[in-house]
Amino acid sequence: MAEIRPAALAGLLGAGIGASLSPPLHEREAGLNGLRLFYQLIDLTALGLDVIEAPVLLAAARQVGFVGLNITHPCKQIVLEHLDELSADAAAIGAVNTVVFDAGKSVGHNTDWLGFARSIERGLRDAAKGMVVLLGAGGAGAAVAYAILSLGAAEVTVIDVDRQRTDALVERMRRHVGGARVVGADLDLLEASLVRADGLIHATPVGMAGHPGLPFPPGFLRPNQWVADIVYGPQETSLLHHARTMGCRTLSGGGMLVFQAAEAFRLFTGVQPDSNRMLHHFELLTNLSSGGVMKSPVGLSAR
Repeated sequence: MAEIRPAALAGLLGAGIGASLSPPLHEREAGLNGLRLFYQLIDLTALGLDVIEAPVLLAAARQVGFVGLNITHPCKQIVLEHLDELSADAAAIGAVNTVVFDAGKSVGHNTDWLGFARSIERGLRDAAKGMVVLLGAGGAGAAVAYAILSLGAAEVTVIDVDRQRTDALVERMRRHVGGARVVGADLDLLEASLVRADGLIHATPVGMAGHPGLPFPPGFLRPNQWVADIVYGPQETSLLHHARTMGCRTLSGGGMLVFQAAEAFRLFTGVQPDSNRMLHHFELLTNLSSGGVMKSPVGLSAR
């Protein structure tokens, strides 16, 4: 069992994270568990820094006494070579979204995959997973690929604008699951791939508050499919809106955000949080956002 830390300093390292919901999610749950957790944002954009400075900021956080950091876009892969250890999941995925400083070591974890898996089990438990299309092969895409394969998907077709990134993710997942359960395809084969798909996982920034729009024409979808989006701000992206109006089952990125945060909270504090309570708090925060009291949240998972 992890050592319980009654008072701790943690944070989030990424770019454009000023409207992140992670600070209130973590700090409120800590208070309700009788803990004091101070959660700080380390925003490359606000600091005027490039992503190449991320390892320096990671080292500085360790030096000043942070118990750990969540890591988000665009830092999930650049910090890998600057860590002392990786969890088995993070090594298989090839990206980290949580770093814990413990016993003189920096240990990288990936709670994104667990967050997505728990969200799928909660919102799309009985959805068919014979063939799933994954659009997006970055750090978040790698985590959800790992998750959906762990949940028993028979075949996952990975598609990204960067074919080299697609092939790298396919090779990494094949090492994890073996066989040919993971294949890659070019972007111009997206429509053909969706024709025979049970579901789609969207793991690109398109649809975020700062990147509005659709990643592809909604006519590519069929009513009997399910669509999961890892974007949580807004909760209903344009993609999910069109999918829902067509009759598709949909899943927003909110569940992934909360469940990955709950696991990161456990790693930071040594205390198992109440994830249902965190979900309720997230809903309250997003309701405030839609009412104009808070800024709309932006970013992908682990923000």
